[in-house]
Order: sequence, then C-alpha cells, then structure tokens
Amino acid sequence: MEVQEVEIPKCEPGDVLIKVAYAGICGTDLHAYKGEYSRTKFPVVLGHELSGVITAVGEGVTKFKVGDRVTCESTYKPCGTCRYCKKKEYNLCGHRIGIGTNKDGAFEEYMTMQEDRVWKLPDNVSLRSAAISEPLACATHSVMEIGNVQAGETVVVFGAGAIGLMVAQVAVAVGATVILAGLTIDEPRFGIAKEMGVQRCVDQMKEDLVEVVMSMTDGGADVAVECSGAVPAFAKAFDVLHKGGRIIQMGLFKGDSIPMPWEKVVQNEISILGSRSQKPSSWQKAMDLFASGKIVPEKAVTMEVPVEEWKEAFDTPPSGKKFIKFDDFGE
Repeated sequence: MEVQEVEIPKCEPGDVLIKVAYAGICGTDLHAYKGEYSRTKFPVVLGHELSGVITAVGEGVTKFKVGDRVTCESTYKPCGTCRYCKKKEYNLCGHRIGIGTNKDGAFEEYMTMQEDRVWKLPDNVSLRSAAISEPLACATHSVMEIGNVQAGETVVVFGAGAIGLMVAQVAVAVGATVILAGLTIDEPRFGIAKEMGVQRCVDQMKEDLVEVVMSMTDGGADVAVECSGAVPAFAKAFDVLHKGGRIIQMGLFKGDSIPMPWEKVVQNEISILGSRSQKPSSWQKAMDLFASGKIVPEKAVTMEVPVEEWKEAFDTPPSGKKFIKFDDFGE
C-alpha cells in the first residue's frame, strides 16, 4: 500500500463528488491491508467510513448541492433486482459494489458516490463525528433492527472497540442498561464508555463478568452483543443471559467452525441473531440519533494522522488510547 497522486474522479450521472474531510479506519481495512479480506478487489483505494463536503454534482442529481456537508453508506451501487434489494436490504445483496472494496473508497481526497447512498448531516453534527456514521449505522441496525432492544432491558456488550462503543451508545440511547465487557488493555476505553452513559464496565481479567451481571439483573441479561469476533466472548455470552435471551453476533470469527453450546441453546431457548453491516433504514435511525444529540461519536476519537502518515495508523495495535484511528485530509 502506498500514497499516490491520482486524478480527481469524474461524476457519473447520479453521482456527487465529495471532498473527504475525515476517514475512519475500520477493522476490514486492516484485514484488507494484511491480505485477509477476500471481498477486496485490488487495486483499490480503501476506506468506507467518511465525512466531507460536496464539491460537484453529476447529471440528474436533485437531492444535493455544492457545499452540503455529508456522509454516505458503504454501498456504492446494489444490483437493484434481487429479493434483498427490493426490500432495501442492500447489506445482503450478493452483487453490491462497495466503496473501499470494489470501488475506490474514502482514503482519497475526492470520492464519488451515488446520491441515493448519501446522507446530509444535521447542523449540530461535526464532520469529525460524522466520520463515524457508518459504525453508528451498523450499531443501529444491530441494536434497534436486529435485536429490537427495548427500554428497561439489560444489554451486555462484548468488545470495547469502535463498534462496541457505538453499540453501547445506541443501547443507552434507547433506554437499556448497558454492561461493557473487555480486558485490562481496554481501561482507557472504559473511561470513554462511561462518558457515553454506559452504566458498568467490566475488566474480565479482574472481575467475574457472570457474577457482575447476575448481581445487576433478575437471572441474567436480556441481550448480549458480541462485537469482538473472539470465540471465548461468544461462549461467555451464553452464560450472562437469562432463559429466552438473545445473542447478536456482529464480530467476524477467523475460522468458519467454532464450538456451539447446543444444550444451552435448546434448554434455555437462546436466540442467536447475525447482524451484518447496515441498510438505509439503519442510516435514517443513525441520523435521527445524531440530530437528537443523544449520540456524540467523536468522543471516541483518540488519534488523528495525515494521510501521508497512514502507516503509523495501520501499524499501531488497536488497543489502549489508540483504538480508533483516522486519516485527516484537512477540511
């Protein structure tokens, strides 16, 4: 991977040209960098978490104008004909073109995007916060659409990274009691989580998570959201739930085959739900939370580098204070 000078892309009909302000580094970008993400079609500019300002519009664009502050979905173009596209479930379309995987993405100064996949930012949302819109939309999809988390429920979130913190924030916003489970290395993240309204953070190397959950609930949590992709975390999720509880799996495991405690699934009637990416309805919910002021993602930003120093960000272990990393192209 290297920094190159390239021509500013031209707007196709229905496209807008976005001058990128901030672009977040996602775990899938790190996997692509290491050659571990098979969906990436090289050569390509990585990046799918961004904010910016529209500098040009293509033929037929009616929803946006030059100067609009925006963010956008990670899908550039869905197939439009499959059963999933017909329901606007673009995250499940098997032929979608994604930015940063099949089309040049956000780690460039200018990027084109179809206007139907672009979202205008509420006035109260900074470009810095807006760069985390995509993880936030993933979280609204998981918590509000897949998990249908309700006010008064207790949610255990496994993983204190960017996605885990967004999931925790959304769960807090809908009125749930949130317990964030991590490790000693996550101590700086716990402080941020508490600022975001998380009621309890558990260092599993120092405390027994099950004991903490049982002391705060009547027989266990209602929902466990696994955001880390760690097999031990998935296994522990079954132990923190009450009978009839539900697990939302967001993290990706390194292998396809992992142990499954089927006895607990059957005897305790545990529901296991997968949550992949986001769809337009998830983005609308994210924008509504933005506008309400209940979500301020930029609290989670702890590191910024110019694009020329990309290697520092990509090679910094995603732990401690440097757990969320940004390329800053300058506003």
